[in-house]
Amino acid sequence: MPKHALRRVMTATAAAVATLALGLTDAAAHATPDTLDYVALGDSYSAGSGVLPVDPTNLLCLRSTANYPHVIAATTGARLQDVTCGAAQTAHFRQAQYPGTAPQLDALDTGTDLVTLTIGGNDNSTFINAITACGTAGVLSGGKGSPCKDKHGASFDDEIEANTYPALKQALLDVRTKAPHARVAALGYPWITPATADPSCFVKLPVAAGDVPYLRAIQAHLNDAVRRAAEETGATYVDFSTVSDGHDACEDPGTRWIEPLLFGHSLVPVHPNALGERRMAEHTMSVLGLG
Repeated sequence: MPKHALRRVMTATAAAVATLALGLTDAAAHATPDTLDYVALGDSYSAGSGVLPVDPTNLLCLRSTANYPHVIAATTGARLQDVTCGAAQTAHFRQAQYPGTAPQLDALDTGTDLVTLTIGGNDNSTFINAITACGTAGVLSGGKGSPCKDKHGASFDDEIEANTYPALKQALLDVRTKAPHARVAALGYPWITPATADPSCFVKLPVAAGDVPYLRAIQAHLNDAVRRAAEETGATYVDFSTVSDGHDACEDPGTRWIEPLLFGHSLVPVHPNALGERRMAEHTMSVLGLG
């Protein structure tokens, strides 16, 4: 073969090999997507308060290393920054909750890919006030009637609509501003009470029979406020109303996701246990198509 012909063959072969190598490199790059930069925001339901082990980096927040953000990160390989904090309100997205604890929004930036949050239950002290008021009324009434509803009526619902809902919407708008490229998931709260009273549960959750559906309706209203705020700000709402049914605080250990007020197995009553946090993670990943 003449030398000039041999040179042409070698040049063409080298070009083909280079093209093939470039193609394989490009394919490999697309086959291995970048690790998600994941920021977890929210209150004690996000933090997994009461679930062991406790994150030692901020004991005031009573944050668990087995909370649903950690489960999501472990499953997806995401790079997690967890700034969830027990007792957080929407206001603590923008202001410090404790000395030395930065506003939660400070964890976000333009490189954030994924944000999850559960928030709103502590605004107006809705959860704690409703549970405390109805528990006290239930004990005093011996579990009869609806003394909590009779006394408080629509006051909890009015606070949710007038204060919590707009605060939720603003908080989600603030998240969008700080992390414009992120996918944002706003989680609802799993059911605390069953739909109707279970007499055998009174010793664990001392709420009068007529106040059990009253408390559930308040929680349904709060979750609906989260849903509306999410939909109106471009976030994804993660609905637990169906999947958490039958896993409330009145169920047996191993079935319940939420620990009861009394005689539970958690340091923090009326909050998700380890099973609940895992199930919250699994359902969130299913809704988002992750994992």
